[in-house]
Amino acid sequence: MARRVEPLTLANLGELPVPCRDCVFWQLDPVAARQAARDGDTALEKEAWLSQLLLDWGTAGIVLYVDDEPAGFAVYAPATYLPRIQAFPTAPVSPDAVVLATGRILPRYLGLGLGKILVQAVAKDVLKRGFRAVEAFGDSRWDGPGCVWPTDFLCAVGFTVVREHPRNPRLRLDLRSAITWRREMEAAVERLMGAIRPEPAPPGPVTVRDALRSGPE
Repeated sequence: MARRVEPLTLANLGELPVPCRDCVFWQLDPVAARQAARDGDTALEKEAWLSQLLLDWGTAGIVLYVDDEPAGFAVYAPATYLPRIQAFPTAPVSPDAVVLATGRILPRYLGLGLGKILVQAVAKDVLKRGFRAVEAFGDSRWDGPGCVWPTDFLCAVGFTVVREHPRNPRLRLDLRSAITWRREMEAAVERLMGAIRPEPAPPGPVTVRDALRSGPE
């Protein structure tokens, strides 16, 4: 299977699975989210949020493709862009971390290790931006697809609990101390993104989008 990762943009936002493409669980506080749902404005709110974040901060999510078909996605951002965080009992997040807010692997692609690839790609981008860690809120009573990561999944890909809670613990992946995981992550994502090349790259600047779009032959 050919796999590639691309940044989440307005152009491919519509390729996210329903209802994720219009969901504003993380993008608005609970009151504003309910009002947007009543008004039927969630799609516009999601587009406005993504557009502003791309302008202010840059890439805020990734989409994973398998044989040119969307197979999964992940959304991440600094805490200030995710108002829902304040509703979690284990908030706030650490100031040196980016928040892995939500994501999903489509059912037909489960069991292939793609969830770990998503986390590795996010971690590589966050590390390049100078952050020390990725933090996430888990759902310890997860019983099906939702807006919060299953706690068991986060633990399986290297996160550790930094603040306990029976339902929504806060977990952390320290990118600078987890040396073994970091090396494995960098090698895997470089292979996925085609960053390891046998010949020198042609002259001229290479953008982040160009690097993300390049995949294995």
